[in-house]
Amino acid sequence: MRKKISAVLLILLFLALAFFAACSGSSRQVNTSFDNFTNELFRQEVSANAITVHYTLKDPEAYGIHDVPETLGSYSTDGSSASASVENCLAALKKFRYGLLSDENKLTFDILENYLEISLAGVPYTLYDEPLSPMTGTQSQLPVLLSEYQFYRPEDVDTYLSLLENIPDYIDSLITFEQAKSDAGLFMASYTADTIIKECNSFILTGDSNYLYSTFENRIEETEGISREEKDRYIAKNEELIETAVFPAYTRLKDALTSLRTTGKTPNGLCYLPDGSGYYEYLVKRETGSSRSITELQELTRAQMAEDLAVMQEILISDNYTEGSISASAQQSPSFTLADSNPSAILLELKGKLDNSFPAPPEVATRIKYVQKEMEEYLSPAFYMVPAIDNTKENVIYINQGHIPDDLDFYTTLAHEGYPGHLYQTTYFASTNPAPLRSLLNFGGYTEGWATYSEMMSYYYTSLDKNTATLMQRNSSVILGLYALADMGIHYDGWTLLDTVSFFHEYGIRDTETIENIYDLIIADPANYLKYYIGYAEFLDLKRDAISQKGDAFDQKEFHKAILDIGPAPFSILRKYILCDSESGAKIMSKNP
Repeated sequence: MRKKISAVLLILLFLALAFFAACSGSSRQVNTSFDNFTNELFRQEVSANAITVHYTLKDPEAYGIHDVPETLGSYSTDGSSASASVENCLAALKKFRYGLLSDENKLTFDILENYLEISLAGVPYTLYDEPLSPMTGTQSQLPVLLSEYQFYRPEDVDTYLSLLENIPDYIDSLITFEQAKSDAGLFMASYTADTIIKECNSFILTGDSNYLYSTFENRIEETEGISREEKDRYIAKNEELIETAVFPAYTRLKDALTSLRTTGKTPNGLCYLPDGSGYYEYLVKRETGSSRSITELQELTRAQMAEDLAVMQEILISDNYTEGSISASAQQSPSFTLADSNPSAILLELKGKLDNSFPAPPEVATRIKYVQKEMEEYLSPAFYMVPAIDNTKENVIYINQGHIPDDLDFYTTLAHEGYPGHLYQTTYFASTNPAPLRSLLNFGGYTEGWATYSEMMSYYYTSLDKNTATLMQRNSSVILGLYALADMGIHYDGWTLLDTVSFFHEYGIRDTETIENIYDLIIADPANYLKYYIGYAEFLDLKRDAISQKGDAFDQKEFHKAILDIGPAPFSILRKYILCDSESGAKIMSKNP
């Protein structure tokens, strides 16, 4: 939902002042100017719409944000204003004298520069981006964001209701964007449109049982400073807006997609579109944070898969392996039963496993919620709601019971979303008091790669014997690697469905229906699997290089602390700092215990 920096006119004066301050003065003056520069960018970006402000800050006024438009924003087909804004910001950034910046500001400079350069590279591909996709698209995420919109104070309720009133305009801008994609020959495949149409229809047909009713009532009852009469009036208004604004907007979206569904030019990957390969290269760089070429990423994936398969083979033929100690099929979980299936208890157990390998986590509270049954088919198996940066003590993890088949998957999923995954990484980084702007610079390869790396470690936290845990973990890694290779094969090398079926058959996966489902998901959400797998593989490769560099002095806890202290960043910058390729990197590493 967060938009790229686009307030061109509003920041021109500020940029002019930044040019002057950045080019002269002492180190202290330059750092003060740099802090002012990044803080102003943060304020301009975060105040673009009410939903972004609310999900980023519990107390916007403490950050100098007072007037926020009570809208959800809108989708634009014109990349020229965004291009001008990014170019201006990049020019202002490069005016700062890098050598006079503090170590922390040098890190922020490096990360912001990379983020802006990638954003600029994406401007020509504005209409290639697809905000609608199964499970992760706007149609799925918007209701969840609304249901989790916290009422910190009574006026937040009024803002929320204004957002509901704005949904028709927001959805209309989305429809206009999709029509422009269609006119440019860039509309989605018909079967992807069918999936999203079905999802919209299911959301509408939930009717009175829709969670936007119940979650609003729960939040309003917990809000202090509102009388019983006012609460009842708010509840009635919410019901009215769901019926007159939200459901009709989703109906219009469903109807628009129905009329456009056959206008897509190809049922296959991005490389079949004009300059589709160029867009995919940009998208992969943006989503993974890796600077490697597609060919290099394919080599990285195959190398990791070869290592995983070799380890699995060694276990299966070793004298220590007892037949029957794992499932007959490595693609199925062995017999594993949780002593306590309460997710809060599991999170507490996982948190207790951090002591030897990770820095101490901050003390936070975590609420477990469950996806509404009617929407289980259309949402991810689980997801962590990133808290406001000034309210990281309160956290929420959603569990989709319709997508978690067994206890082992449940355990490793909670590790991915909780400890040492998303919840831990997010709250730990927040405890280091980073520049506010860092919270807006998204690097999916880092965040999802770290969570996947954490998930893989969690197999060894279970009661499974070491061989079985290793076999299951390596098998999970191989399957993700297959998805990653399929993603690159479909969108870059031009694999058809038949090619994809043949590829999976080579690895013993012969369920054609399952392969078709995988193909459809990859077509609908290109590079999504790569965030997870390539991020994970890059962390493993970085770890190997750190071990090679430090030898016997390598310490896993120190390595993890360095990653967490740096926070979300592209992997080239993580390497620069963690492998001490810079003076600042050496200083960061020297701080670790």
